Amino acid sequence: MKTQNYQTLTETALSNEQLSSEDCLNILTNPDIDILSLVHAAYALRKEHWGKDVSIHILNNAQNGACPEDCAYCAQAKTSKSDINKYPAKEEDEMLAEAKRAYENGAFRYCMVYSGRGPRKKRIEKLSGIIRKIKDNYPIEVCLSPGLIDAEDAETLKAAGLDRFNHNLNTSKTYYDKICTTHTYEDRLNTLKSVQKAGIGMCSGIIVGMGESSEDIVEVALKLRELKSNSIPVNFYMPIPGNTMGQKNPLTPEYCLRVLCLFRFLNPTSELRMAAGREMHLRNMQSLGLFVANSLFMDGYLNTKGGNAPDTLAMIRDAGFTIKADRPVEAIINAIENGAKEKGPETGTSLSDPSITIKSTTDLRPTTA
Repeated sequence: MKTQNYQTLTETALSNEQLSSEDCLNILTNPDIDILSLVHAAYALRKEHWGKDVSIHILNNAQNGACPEDCAYCAQAKTSKSDINKYPAKEEDEMLAEAKRAYENGAFRYCMVYSGRGPRKKRIEKLSGIIRKIKDNYPIEVCLSPGLIDAEDAETLKAAGLDRFNHNLNTSKTYYDKICTTHTYEDRLNTLKSVQKAGIGMCSGIIVGMGESSEDIVEVALKLRELKSNSIPVNFYMPIPGNTMGQKNPLTPEYCLRVLCLFRFLNPTSELRMAAGREMHLRNMQSLGLFVANSLFMDGYLNTKGGNAPDTLAMIRDAGFTIKADRPVEAIINAIENGAKEKGPETGTSLSDPSITIKSTTDLRPTTA
């Protein structure tokens, strides 16, 4: 790609025009691309639509394991042999206590994730009650990821005040049966359409590094543009010991940045998140990723630890960004560190740690430890 064409990518996205498939593949595969020039072109879009803000999301693994699905990448799948801490759905009091903790740790959005194919009507009603209480007590947005739902469920959750519903496409329609056989790509798409029809914000993204082609990644990015997904988590596959997918070819930090740039060019107004695996695959390039993405997870992921909270907040501050919160970042870092003095040291890994560390019970259920 010639130097002068980087500006063309920015101008095309700013005018809400769609890049050609050739340009999309070029972003991922052309060895002559200068990565800093590509990031700079994507940053113009990030700055235009999101300024210098970073939204912090904290996940609550509300129910762990015992899933009937066979998603090959997942430690909770029925086919997985991963040594994870399994437990049934947390009670309301624990969920509310963890919402309070998330808010105090600087989270803009609190994400509740339940294992399983999808909730029954009784659970939808219970979840609606929890959502109402969180919204009544804390100035924080709520996201829910319970699996497959229908239009009636979506309307019930909307009435409860749910801000976002997460259901990732994960990979392309073409590649989907290579990662899961117990439900289809169309099942996921139907859930997203029900959410969108109810007027709930849509959160849907991808897992990169599962053996898919660059064409598959482009297909997902284009589909999420078509769906107008409000939030797009870009996950980088983590080969958790015991899951059926096993090891795959490692991703390079540069390729991860290319993927983030592609999603930014095709979805300039979407909240773009460096999600699971950023520590493992982006390593010391994570701060550069902030010039493309405007959101990240803190406190780790569903079953694995991530970078510890003070280091993550310091990385955001040191790169010249601000967190989207009602308190300055220094106050949040101080509160976390003071809490650690009372309860024990922060349990996250270093930001550039490429290892996979399974969460302990204390990590998964911090308010009951």
